[in-house]
Amino acid sequence: MTRRRVLVTGARGQLGDAVVRAFADDDVVASTRATLDITNPAAVAREVAALRPAVIVNCAAFNDVDGAEDRPEDALAANAFAVRSLARAADAAGALLVHYGTDFVFDGNATEPYNEESAPSPRSVYAASKLLGEWFALEAAAGFVLRVESLFGTPEGWTGRLGTLDRMLQALREGREVVAFTDRIVSPSAVDDVAAATKHLVAGGAAPGLYHCVNSGSASWHDVAVEAARLLGVTPRIRPVTTADVTMRATRPRYCVLSNARLAAAGFTMPDWQDALRRSLPRTRETAAGRPQGEER
Repeated sequence: MTRRRVLVTGARGQLGDAVVRAFADDDVVASTRATLDITNPAAVAREVAALRPAVIVNCAAFNDVDGAEDRPEDALAANAFAVRSLARAADAAGALLVHYGTDFVFDGNATEPYNEESAPSPRSVYAASKLLGEWFALEAAAGFVLRVESLFGTPEGWTGRLGTLDRMLQALREGREVVAFTDRIVSPSAVDDVAAATKHLVAGGAAPGLYHCVNSGSASWHDVAVEAARLLGVTPRIRPVTTADVTMRATRPRYCVLSNARLAAAGFTMPDWQDALRRSLPRTRETAAGRPQGEER
């Protein structure tokens, strides 16, 4: 097997860690904010030119959905213009670029799963910055954009901020109340499955372009909480709420279901979210709770 050099940005994040592990058989360069500021175009160009990677996987992002409303420059710098720098550097090095998008690019008014041809309609600064990043990534000669949502699954020894579902699991384990939306419908994405799909697309010679990379199926956050409690074997304390009940700085799409049929056609079938949730349980770590579930990326 030929070892490729793979540059992973945002390698200390939840998804970045999973991607680094998925490409362990390759020559992985795990880049962090301390080693490479992707918002610095000159630094990106120098690093990529020096490393000459065959693949660049960008896991870095500004994920503070509400904070982006007050810090649009930071959101655009990380989620959009940094991706443009990576795309240009990838082209100069002849590298393949993988970037991750989000379901937030849609307005949530659909009644059936969004596919890759569905027209985006972002409703927040965060969503707009991510959509612009998608466009820049797809301008690369060999650019992939994988849209993910509601990421979950944490590595052993994880000390960073956890996502919504992982916080939900920890709260259930500790007998704390879980506040869960009944009217936000999602397709959760396990980071290990996203990383495996990424490697499949890169190694299998799939056509570059846009793919929805979420676990199969969908549910409300309330349904997810009920299933999580069942798998954990605990009596849940779940308080159902609607999006109208909770004031949030940034607008969230209520219906966020993505079709992963194109990914399946490329040879990778994502497991259903219930199976992915079951596999993630031994890796849940403690975190703060108390905010409504399903409001972060």
